Amino acid sequence: MRVWHRTEERAAQALDRLGLTGRAAPGAYTPDKLTAALHPGDVVVSMLPAPEHTAILAACVAGRAHFACSSYVSDAVLAQVPAAAAAGIVVLTEAGLDPGIDHLFAHSLVARARAAIGDGTAASYRLTSYCGGIPAVPNDFRYRFSWAPLGVLNALRSPARYLADGAETTVGRPWEATRRHVVDGEAFEVYPNRDSVPFVEQYGMPPAWKPQTFVRGTLRLEGWLEAWSAVFEELAAGDEARIAALARELAAAHPTTDADRDRVVLAVSLDVTGPAGQAWAGDYLLDLTGDEEESAMARCVSRTLALGVRHVLDGSLPPGLNRAAETAARSEEWLRELALDGVDFTLRVDA
Repeated sequence: MRVWHRTEERAAQALDRLGLTGRAAPGAYTPDKLTAALHPGDVVVSMLPAPEHTAILAACVAGRAHFACSSYVSDAVLAQVPAAAAAGIVVLTEAGLDPGIDHLFAHSLVARARAAIGDGTAASYRLTSYCGGIPAVPNDFRYRFSWAPLGVLNALRSPARYLADGAETTVGRPWEATRRHVVDGEAFEVYPNRDSVPFVEQYGMPPAWKPQTFVRGTLRLEGWLEAWSAVFEELAAGDEARIAALARELAAAHPTTDADRDRVVLAVSLDVTGPAGQAWAGDYLLDLTGDEEESAMARCVSRTLALGVRHVLDGSLPPGLNRAAETAARSEEWLRELALDGVDFTLRVDA
């Protein structure tokens, strides 16, 4: 096993911090060095930003090595999937927290609802999937950066598409669609994120069922919208240089320390109403707090990805594109394994 970092020293420090010195070889990452080290059957696990995956996957295809990441599938990655499948290699994506565990929850709920209501039954449904990394102890900023501030700001500048009141809706500034959302008796604020619409098909919603609500989004502490009002003014102005400077200012003003503890909340719910009052409802809730050994975000993302890599190595994933879950059966299997691996969650069903 090799661990790549910006420098060999930083890779060695990362291994030492986790008590793994001697169990993996540290190295300084460059595309050429990675390519030279690949052998057929290897698995390359990328935790780099998504734009880097295109070149890494190309090297994997050439070297007949499998590829795994926790990021959404990009068009550039999709374009390489046929070549990867022809080479007999697995391309594992969306195998983290969000995307990742949220997919597992959704597939499980949809399968349970289909068994209860029936695919051919005319029904309406509401599916919501909200996830957020938040401070375990609320602060005045109502947030804790778990990834690069510039990435957080740019995500807020990306339009969101979702289904509300039975109609497709697009909002250019996602925070303007923020609303109150209660999870297990606790109030949060949520807003839509990215493009939810393609997941109607990906989650296998029966065509006879009509969506009233279908939204995948982000969860924040109550009070976040007000606390970030000055940030939103800057984002609305759209000055690229200013936003980049703002990201640096926010990083300096709200640093993450070793004493900080993060919290991850993922809430996925599905409500289906059929004829003559026939109804089914179910929801999954994951609510974890980090500790001295690892953050909650790291636990959820890395253990899901590690589980996926184990299934690449045991040959249970077919060549070509694989998301965290493509079927309900795989979702149930992975959820059982994640529970055994320390990722705790609850399922509630009302039928």
